[in-house]
Amino acid sequence: ETLKAFDQEVNAFVDYMFGPRDTRVRGWFLLDSYLPTFFLTGAYLLCIWLGNKFMKNRPPFSLRPHLIVYNLGITLLSFYMLIELILATWEGGYNLQCQNLHSAGEADIRVAKVLWWYYFSKVIEFMDTIFFVLRKKSSQITFLHVYHHATMFNIWWCVLNWIPCGQSFFGPTLNSFIHVLMYSYYGLSVIPSMRKYLWWKKYLTQAQLIQFLLTIVHTLSAAVKPCGFPFGCLMFQSSYMATLVILFINFYIKTYRKAPSRTVVKETPATTEIKNGFHKDYFAAANGLQNNKKAQ
Repeated sequence: ETLKAFDQEVNAFVDYMFGPRDTRVRGWFLLDSYLPTFFLTGAYLLCIWLGNKFMKNRPPFSLRPHLIVYNLGITLLSFYMLIELILATWEGGYNLQCQNLHSAGEADIRVAKVLWWYYFSKVIEFMDTIFFVLRKKSSQITFLHVYHHATMFNIWWCVLNWIPCGQSFFGPTLNSFIHVLMYSYYGLSVIPSMRKYLWWKKYLTQAQLIQFLLTIVHTLSAAVKPCGFPFGCLMFQSSYMATLVILFINFYIKTYRKAPSRTVVKETPATTEIKNGFHKDYFAAANGLQNNKKAQ
């Protein structure tokens, strides 16, 4: 009863903050209450913390078969969402510059169903980080990585409840295309014999940056020429994408910038050759003096 009362209070608060929800998605799995999304996000963050502690003094797991199956599954799901979003928006005659929430009829429902899978895929993708933890790839668990995974799942819960179609289609369409490439890369990278062919990781990050910039442009286009899509949602999405652009640019610079070339020094400067706290020339001079004294 306490949890039920808390659930009602939380949902009453989000309804107060964002207004009436879209009735077309009522009853869909995980959407009516925010608590499952909130608790799954909390469990994700807790697993990272506890998992790192658990793995601290243990050898990393290989997980090669699991990673191949997982990455193949995400690739196929992303490909399905990409094709279905293209077909649904084409069927509904979606306007690329600005599309409202109700004018396309059944096509809007079709788009919303695909976007539900997009939302649900974000909880599946929590496994990206769990695999990093189990393989002790702690360098991959960056602030950008965790921030992106945790926030996307929560943001898309809101999107599905209030703006489950219309202008919301564009980002997931681009992202599904990027994920087809990205998870294909991850899956192939697990196979040692394939690694020599995987020269395009750098370009994946560039493609992700282009994706975010295009999404910002598309989002703001609806603000320039309104069509009834909520203005506040447009501003929030643009701001959130801007944070991803900043973080990804920072990641790109740190990861791919070329280190300054080091010239090979053939002769070590005399000033760097120290022995027992004295310069080598001291010992040469001292030896010379000793030899002279002996000669005299």
